Amino acid sequence: MASTGLQLLGLVLAMMGWVGGALVCAAPLWRVSAFVGGELVIAQVLWEGLWMNCLSQTTGQIQCKSYDSTLALPTSAQAARSLTVLALLLCLLALMLGVAGAKCTHCMGDSNQASKARLARIAGLLFLVAGLAYLIPICWTAHTIIRDFYDPTVAAPLKRELGPALYLGWGASLLLLVGGSLLHLGSSPPGARALPVFGY
Repeated sequence: MASTGLQLLGLVLAMMGWVGGALVCAAPLWRVSAFVGGELVIAQVLWEGLWMNCLSQTTGQIQCKSYDSTLALPTSAQAARSLTVLALLLCLLALMLGVAGAKCTHCMGDSNQASKARLARIAGLLFLVAGLAYLIPICWTAHTIIRDFYDPTVAAPLKRELGPALYLGWGASLLLLVGGSLLHLGSSPPGARALPVFGY
């Protein structure tokens, strides 16, 4: 029998990761302008995201502009867009399958426990794949920012720092990976020994 506690905990954590991932995907805070060198005046901060960039001034005004052309973006930005959107869609599919396959729901009837356990395990695997697909553009962007920051050939006004969205993205990926693992482990097939939940 499936462990209801692990299934519910896995679903809740994965859903939190999905919401966090959607926020990170939409936020223009992946890259933030870096202030290195004494010649820069800190009068405005440039924020860059997957879909737009924003200019924040010390007066409090923020102006955002969507990118003019998707094809004009670097290949890494296009790949990051594709992977984050793919991860969010996988999470949506996994959430539907996870709710349908959870032991505490009656979506497929109570007599069909084997199919419900199989659906829940597939949902857990989809959450794991989504977490990995979401982690790739986050880590790649962080690597690029750090590499360019320490590269002496990159001009100081072009250097960027890690934006807060990347940290939230790492947290969302971790929630997806842990939630998918718990959902998969808590959905043992019928006849298998149930996993203990919190020592009970």
